[in-house]
Amino acid sequence: MLEFLRELPDKILGPGLFLEALTHIATFVGAISGIRLACVKHFDWFGAYVIGFITTLGGGTLRDVLMNKTPFWMDDPSYLITTFAAVIAVWLFGRRFISEKITWFVFDTIAISIFMVIGMEKVIIDEAVKVAASGKVFSQALMFGCWWKAITMGVITAVFGGVLRDICINEVPLIFRKEIYALACAAGGGLYFALLAFGVDARICGIICIISVFVIRALAIKYKLGVPILVGRRTIHLPYQNHHRRGNAHDTQANH
Repeated sequence: MLEFLRELPDKILGPGLFLEALTHIATFVGAISGIRLACVKHFDWFGAYVIGFITTLGGGTLRDVLMNKTPFWMDDPSYLITTFAAVIAVWLFGRRFISEKITWFVFDTIAISIFMVIGMEKVIIDEAVKVAASGKVFSQALMFGCWWKAITMGVITAVFGGVLRDICINEVPLIFRKEIYALACAAGGGLYFALLAFGVDARICGIICIISVFVIRALAIKYKLGVPILVGRRTIHLPYQNHHRRGNAHDTQANH
């Protein structure tokens, strides 16, 4: 059964195309999650496209810059086309995409879970190329030596586009709120390397990682789980909403 799952992607897509297909899927669903929010803010077509582009390609761009590489979409314009296809999809099925909150959760979570795996595998491939260039053999020990780098880059790939999206639409980035978001990706990355340690095929590890991130996010939202808010000792903690309202009232008085 495991051998069948390992060979299935290559049988369907051909060798080397599985990761690229996965990237396009994540690009499409990630763009939709951003474009949906742009529609709620009443952005025009170009503005919505920019938000979709930032949401879905921002994390991968930062990853490539940090790894001293040309951003992947600059070598392949198909990702720009995929992002535009997401704009068309929201235009055609906008009522369903925009009005239902569960739709945003599904698209956003699918995107970050896939991008998490892509980010990790990009690092592993890059490390393998460096080792091969030095004349050595990329062993399992060397792979586990870069686990911290792979998980970090995976999280950046998954969530940084969402950070830029929220900043552009004037919202507090989701990663900084109580909701479990980046931690779900990190947990999935840890499971990925744990399975590798037991000899599970990397492709199966990736699929399990994607599923685990989705499940963690779903459980966290259903049962309202989150990271505790940081409050310093001997300080008075004001709820964010009340503090925001007081700030607005203060500003209003100052303007008058």
